[in-house]
Amino acid sequence: MNKSELIEALASKADLSKVAAGRAVDVLLEEIVAAVANGDSVTLVGFGSFKAAPRAAREGKNPKTGAKLSIAATTVPKFSAGAVFKHAVAGNCEANNS
Repeated sequence: MNKSELIEALASKADLSKVAAGRAVDVLLEEIVAAVANGDSVTLVGFGSFKAAPRAAREGKNPKTGAKLSIAATTVPKFSAGAVFKHAVAGNCEANNS
């Protein structure tokens, strides 16, 4: 499912126009990004949590030349799935494997 398919599903299930559903998705994503960028975490109970996580400096390798290079420390976004989400995915995977 891509963003436009998500907007269509939201519009039909919530009885909204596609424009209103698209704006709702855009605002939701903007708020999550802004909060995590400011160092806050966003927790949606049952779905999961978004937070910023530090990544240590490390040494990498240029795949073309094989030359070693240093990769600077940075902060990256991290998502941890909630219990309900994990259970739904695990249950769906088990049903598909039967």
